[in-house]
Amino acid sequence: MTYRDHRYRSACGRLELAARDYPATDPGAPVLLMMHGLTRNSADFEPLAAHLAGRYRLIVPDQRGRGLSEWDPDPSQYRPDVYAQDMLALLDGLGIGRAGMIGTSMGGLMAMVMNALRPGLAQAVVFNDVGPELDPAGIARIQGYVGPAGAMANWTQAAARCRAINAPAFPDYGDTEWMAFARRTCRENADGTVSFAYDPAISDSIEGDEPQTVPPDLWPLWSLLDAVPVLVVRGGLSDLLSVATERAMAQRHSGAYASVEVPRVGHAPILNEPVALAAIEAFCKDHVT
Repeated sequence: MTYRDHRYRSACGRLELAARDYPATDPGAPVLLMMHGLTRNSADFEPLAAHLAGRYRLIVPDQRGRGLSEWDPDPSQYRPDVYAQDMLALLDGLGIGRAGMIGTSMGGLMAMVMNALRPGLAQAVVFNDVGPELDPAGIARIQGYVGPAGAMANWTQAAARCRAINAPAFPDYGDTEWMAFARRTCRENADGTVSFAYDPAISDSIEGDEPQTVPPDLWPLWSLLDAVPVLVVRGGLSDLLSVATERAMAQRHSGAYASVEVPRVGHAPILNEPVALAAIEAFCKDHVT
């Protein structure tokens, strides 16, 4: 797959941000904006992009403080409402007025905020293991590993660190899968060591009983999605999106709604799992046109 490395200014104008722009075979093809989770970056969508590229124009950003995007000197700006404004600046700069959205974890929260800020922008939304109410157990787990951790000596150590953090979510992964996971999640430094590809200061936004990364009450934003087709992908082992919350999401959405559970996967599915991929492809075929 080939993509264009697109650079643009953040909504505040202070930072240079990066995004991958995968062209479609048909220049008039619909657009999918793919937004990653808290500690991930645009590479997180490589497995899914391998299946969707060509049929859709894929816009896959690195949020501020991740991947190739600049770090924000003010950590208080690492929060979904700020990211959402950055995404509007990205789409405006590319001349995109309507797009399907795929949001993993924090990316799904951003999709809700974007829909509230600009009704009509979201053609359809795939929520990957996230909803308007998050399980405290999952938040506590994330709080336990996000932040300064020190560089790893090499990629083998990076894969081992990724396994140590995420093994409960991917119990069937072997060495090959963990190395691929590390390659998407980490970066190699100039001295050959390896670090996670995010600003450690993003941990500030997930701290405390009311973390900035998780707005206190998202159900009002969920209600604004009634006119937007929704697909919810839930990891069968998820500790962040409960079965009860997903059922409440279905009950409170009066429009087109579908859900799928990915067996033996926790937070969050990579989205190339057969059941997830089949659901996404069918959903996009019907609603992102």
